[in-house]
Amino acid sequence: MTDLSQFKPEHFNWEVSDKIATLSLSRPERKNPLTFESYAEIRDLFRELAYSETIDVVVIRANGGNFCSGGDVHEIIGPLVAMDMKQLLKFTRMTGDLVKAMLACGKPIIAAVEGVAVGAGAIMAMASDMRIATRDAKTAFLFTRVGLAGCDMGACAMLPRIIGQSRAADLLYTGRSMSAEEGERWGFYSRIVAGDEIAATAQDMAQRIASGPNFAHMMTKTQLNHEWNMSIDQAIEAEAQAQAICMQSEDFARAYHAFVAKTRPEFKGD
Repeated sequence: MTDLSQFKPEHFNWEVSDKIATLSLSRPERKNPLTFESYAEIRDLFRELAYSETIDVVVIRANGGNFCSGGDVHEIIGPLVAMDMKQLLKFTRMTGDLVKAMLACGKPIIAAVEGVAVGAGAIMAMASDMRIATRDAKTAFLFTRVGLAGCDMGACAMLPRIIGQSRAADLLYTGRSMSAEEGERWGFYSRIVAGDEIAATAQDMAQRIASGPNFAHMMTKTQLNHEWNMSIDQAIEAEAQAQAICMQSEDFARAYHAFVAKTRPEFKGD
């Protein structure tokens, strides 16, 4: 996959326009569950995105009024019951690799959540950089509801950093649904928008980001993820190095010359 603007996936929907990619799952009649195949194909796509020069922002959106209902009960949960430990670990590592790929892709990701976003669907929203939702959005990390631990695909590491330890524990122990209002109040969602406005709102957010200095956006995403594991001193030094690199970019020079000329800079990501 060299030119991802021309990529034709088998297991989900993918569109690219003006360097903004839109991804949605393709089984709306079942609230868009994931399968072994769609997990792997989406993981591989985000891995390739790290090297793409044709895409600057990704929007993950709902299809048919729902975001994602998690792993398909019949196509994933059923087969897992019959697997041995080696096979199970191969699967759980693969699902975790999807989150790693989203974090490492270098592109800002916007999750536009409607309706159901549960299980792995909630995780995909969690692993996005920005999240907006409609008022009917129901987000649940429901792993305990199927007899599993809440610690799935990085949830115990990432969710407390987003909404706080006690709130994350509430959701991960009980598997209950978090309403859109709770999600916004707790900082999981940055805003709630009307159902007929969410697509346009996500597109507007994506366009504003894509029109910016995209090499610098990659640096921002990298530092947001890496600095979780740094002391303040380490983080300040890492940001000094990242910013010095960005100061060598043509976009930095463009911004300066535009300021002097009292015009708006046209960033090109180099």
